[in-house]
Amino acid sequence: MQDQTFSSRAFAGVIVVGLAAGACDSSDACTVDASYKPAIDPANFVAQIDNPLFPLVPGTEYTYQGDGETVKYVVTHETKTILGVTCVVVHDSAYVDGVLIEDTLDWFAQDKDGNVWYFGEDTKEYEGGKVSSTEGSWQAGVDGAQPGIVMHAEQPAAKQAYRQEYLACEAEDMAEVTRLGAAVSVPFGDFSDCVETREFTPLEADLDEAKFFCKGLGLALVINNNTGARVELIDVIKP
Repeated sequence: MQDQTFSSRAFAGVIVVGLAAGACDSSDACTVDASYKPAIDPANFVAQIDNPLFPLVPGTEYTYQGDGETVKYVVTHETKTILGVTCVVVHDSAYVDGVLIEDTLDWFAQDKDGNVWYFGEDTKEYEGGKVSSTEGSWQAGVDGAQPGIVMHAEQPAAKQAYRQEYLACEAEDMAEVTRLGAAVSVPFGDFSDCVETREFTPLEADLDEAKFFCKGLGLALVINNNTGARVELIDVIKP
């Protein structure tokens, strides 16, 4: 994806939202991790995403602001089947001064253990009201792309990195848990018992973000670890 601080990659991981897919040209050194092949059994997935740290209730709308952007994140009632798994479609759009700069559909699904998986995205960047790029779009099962986990049911050990997506040289977002029981204060409210993660990608050395996920809410805050810039949850509209 692009070099914006927030945008859709805040949710995928990834959120959405949602880190980055970067392009490698022929001169770039690209190491393919052939060992990463998660087993996806459609029978092991459930219809609803109710992980307390990443709930996706259809009809819910989240609004975030910061770093010059406003981001709308809407959990739709739509689904998309990928690798035989029924995924929830999330629509997120980013604006600067009211002008649309990015429009994305993200696809998530939850397994029976409660882990939330990221199955891809269809993203479009806009300039002057027209689509300028679709770079960062990917779908699990297409061209070797693999899904990853954006939120575990039980948090892995601290500093244990895990993949949130994988398409060699294109989408290699990773994360690690850095703190449990974190407290967060954003315009929408004050929250405790949050999980802090660090999200990064080997494709962009400068991309390093802290994200705070709070129980019963989801993503509340994103901090750029290099600049300190904050993107904060300002409103939630429930169905």
